[in-house]
Amino acid sequence: MDLTYTPEEEDFRARLREWLTRVLPTLPPAPDPGDWPGRRAYDLGWQRTLYDAGYADVHWDSSPTLRLIFLEETERAGAPYVGANFVGLLHAGPTIAAEGTAAQRERWLPPILRGEEVWCQGFSEPDAGSDLAALRTHAWRDGEHYVVSGSKIWTSHAEVADWCELLVRTDPRAPRHRGITWLALPMDAPGVTVRPLRTLAGPAEFAEVFLDEVRVPVTNRVGAENDGWRVTMVTLSFERGTAFAGEVVACRRVLTELAAEARGNGRWDDPALRRRLGRLNAEFRALWRLIQWNVSAAERPGAVPGAGASVFKLRYSHARQELYDTAARVLGADALDLGRPWTRDRLSSLSYTIAAGTSQIQHSIVAERILGLPKGR
Repeated sequence: MDLTYTPEEEDFRARLREWLTRVLPTLPPAPDPGDWPGRRAYDLGWQRTLYDAGYADVHWDSSPTLRLIFLEETERAGAPYVGANFVGLLHAGPTIAAEGTAAQRERWLPPILRGEEVWCQGFSEPDAGSDLAALRTHAWRDGEHYVVSGSKIWTSHAEVADWCELLVRTDPRAPRHRGITWLALPMDAPGVTVRPLRTLAGPAEFAEVFLDEVRVPVTNRVGAENDGWRVTMVTLSFERGTAFAGEVVACRRVLTELAAEARGNGRWDDPALRRRLGRLNAEFRALWRLIQWNVSAAERPGAVPGAGASVFKLRYSHARQELYDTAARVLGADALDLGRPWTRDRLSSLSYTIAAGTSQIQHSIVAERILGLPKGR
């Protein structure tokens, strides 16, 4: 498989790099990590800047390779991350682009691209996180609406979101994977209650969401009724695949910074630490190649990241944790100081083997869908 870039793709890279060099110095200071209303405004402003420059549609109207180049260059330049726009740009938007009707694409995609609306993800529940198909939030049909009751947890950016990609059970008698429906829930609908959850790292970027007979128009259903599990697999393939590409670039930058820090504080003299940094460098270089391989496989018209995304998610989650454990070794006692670089990142890295599908789930996907092993009983 050819993993090199074409002249046209390299021209896109050069133009993007030149634009970033001009624009980034003009941006206002980023808000405090815990100021989510401020972060929402800042992230939407950055998205509008991308839109005005013609780069906003890169997440679903460009080829996967151009999307990868965009993520690589924006991260290397230190551009703002998608932040509060994460679910809309990298999960819900691509799903609606792939599975939605023409009317749905027209309604929801332009506001995401213009930086006007934020989405959150309503998948996990208190008793249905890794075992997502065990979800209990239910919806019954009442004319041209679904009436939804239940609760969700770990709902990303719910406190500042306008919409939620919501999974509900519409046929409790169907097999677990066949009675689920994917809905777009307006977060200002009567009956929606949001309670922020503060994480170990400090900011409350997740929330509990309680749904008490919330009426959702049938026209907000993406895909057919009871076909939500298949639509969800499209969402999760994006979440576990190219959505982490920018983070791999960031991790490679952190490795360089850690080596410089170790040289400055004397810990570079530890051969075990040097070996670990070298191994992690090779690990993240390999992960970048895996992303390129997945992107090349997704270049086919209408294709989405496949089971290879689970291979990437599985290894990346553990590599990220190893990276920030190594950062703690470099920092020594300063690793307990939340004001030091990498300390909060180390705390947040603990969630990566759980978020977006636990490592156990990824092992099962790889075993069954790639290796062809029989399903467990």
